[in-house]
Amino acid sequence: MSSRSADPQYAELHRRLRRRGFLGVAAGATAATLLGARPAAAAPQAAAAADHRSCRPIVPRGRLGIQLYTLRDQVQQLGFGPVFRELERYGYDSVEFAGYTQGTGDLTLRQLKRLMREHGLRGIGSHVGYYSADPAAYTFATQLEKVVDDAAALGLPHVGTAASPDRYGRTVDGWKRAAEDFNTYGAAARARGLTFYQHNHQMEFGFAEDKPHVRLYDVLLAETDPELVHLEMDIYWAYAGQHRFSVRPDGTPAPFDPLDYVLAAPHRYPLFHVKDGEHDEASPDGYHMVDVGDGDIDYEHFIGTVLRRHRGRRTDHHWLMERDDAVDPDANPAGSFTSARRSAAYLRGRRHP
Repeated sequence: MSSRSADPQYAELHRRLRRRGFLGVAAGATAATLLGARPAAAAPQAAAAADHRSCRPIVPRGRLGIQLYTLRDQVQQLGFGPVFRELERYGYDSVEFAGYTQGTGDLTLRQLKRLMREHGLRGIGSHVGYYSADPAAYTFATQLEKVVDDAAALGLPHVGTAASPDRYGRTVDGWKRAAEDFNTYGAAARARGLTFYQHNHQMEFGFAEDKPHVRLYDVLLAETDPELVHLEMDIYWAYAGQHRFSVRPDGTPAPFDPLDYVLAAPHRYPLFHVKDGEHDEASPDGYHMVDVGDGDIDYEHFIGTVLRRHRGRRTDHHWLMERDDAVDPDANPAGSFTSARRSAAYLRGRRHP
């Protein structure tokens, strides 16, 4: 037996992963997912078929949303009403909030809910801070009851955080403590008829500082109650994590495929962030962001595989377009509305205008 397998803490994690259906996610990935490898999209024939793909809907009807952080400049300048009007025109079904005012001034939750209804949009979720040193801050740790009450008042089915579970450090025990917090928030959300979720970036797929053979994302999955804590996979950042963390600190291979996590436990992933990236070897993450459909992440394959594998089962996936740098004129001179429109057109099965 290896020293790693003999470690009681590692053995317990191994047992939990097996019980919850995640064992084999990393081991089942091929060598093609090692550092610097591309997801399944990168073959030349995939590029040649792009026009054909863009004529078919990729996201099912009623399941296309947008994270409003993408349009934070427009929300602040115009207000939610005009932004929702544009999203209705583009064919979006739902919105995920990144704050309920976003610099628009006083706006009640009732008014915000009415604006969504007027434009045929559903509020699907909301990003809220995890914790703060300020006891008056609007976070799960400091104002849990208000956070879940507000989400319920808006009619949101989900409320979560985009913060990393690094609150107590990047160790196995630190992430176990964060998992306990998330279980508490999940129980409070469920008591109000909601589900709590955590949204990943790339660093969740890194390794524990005290046990560098343990991937921290696996700790999060193993230590949270699957009935209380759900996940919102940001697909772009998951592939950036694959680029950065397919090799352990000691140089040994640790390949994984983000899609395998979803296929192992589809019920834990009600929400996805759909953002695209072109391969960029100058970037530590291996990509730079572009509009959905312009990059190298094969969304027809990713979304299609999830839908085909779980056809007929009770899954309720929603696919939310996002582009973090959409408001940066240097990275995205066409502007955030154009990114939202072009990405929706691609995912809806129309050619990019």
